[in-house]
Amino acid sequence: MANNLLAGKKGVIFGALDDKSIAWKVAERCVEEGAQITLTNAPVALRFGQINELGERLNAEIIPADATSMEDLEALFTKSMEVMGGKLDFVLHSIGMSINVRKGRPYTDLKYDWMQKTFDISAISFHRVMQTLWHMDAMKEWGSILALTYIAAQRTFPDYNEMAESKALLESFARSFGYHFGTAKKVRVNTISQSPTWTTAGSGVKGFDEFFGYADKMSPLGNAPAEACADYCVSMFSDLTRMVNMQNLYHDGGFSNMGMNPAVLGL
Repeated sequence: MANNLLAGKKGVIFGALDDKSIAWKVAERCVEEGAQITLTNAPVALRFGQINELGERLNAEIIPADATSMEDLEALFTKSMEVMGGKLDFVLHSIGMSINVRKGRPYTDLKYDWMQKTFDISAISFHRVMQTLWHMDAMKEWGSILALTYIAAQRTFPDYNEMAESKALLESFARSFGYHFGTAKKVRVNTISQSPTWTTAGSGVKGFDEFFGYADKMSPLGNAPAEACADYCVSMFSDLTRMVNMQNLYHDGGFSNMGMNPAVLGL
């Protein structure tokens, strides 16, 4: 049900690929709540995804951008502000990729050039996004910047590989830039630590099926679906959360506070 929580707001959403993407669900909910958005993803991802369909349905311009390129990011935000007629109220960073994971390299035998690529795409890109927004003065006061993360930043999940360190770095960038953006521009920066979710990227992690079921049993409310994460993002983009800043917010049905659930043991 729409409540016009984002009426009149303008935002950029990174990472929508197909209808399994959390960013896809967020884009749908933002427009449903009255926002105007632009969509962006890496040029190679645009060729393999279905984002054109989403853009047409939501009347959202699609602007290709490599999030590891400062020039692409500057062009993205310049074009977004031109298209939507003003500064931005919100930005979602939903980007993550590990070549080591894709190639099945174990954590004890990583290729370091691939690891550096993982950090650049999955974490440093978030700093690049915020630094570009900062220098362009592209965010409105009381705006909201979000990135999606995972609890592997705090706890060990062996098959998540070096994406765990990447998420830890991402969360640190949110805290550090949240100070600067909050102090100077009244803009808040937060991360949402989401349950295991059936996305194209998530399901590529080794043992994902088994872990999805384990997390679902461990969590008192079960795993949070992508649609619920989209609702949470909408609330974080709205004026109802103006004083929430520099937080890592768990959206996982309670998993993050559980030690053991008898359901996992079949009791």
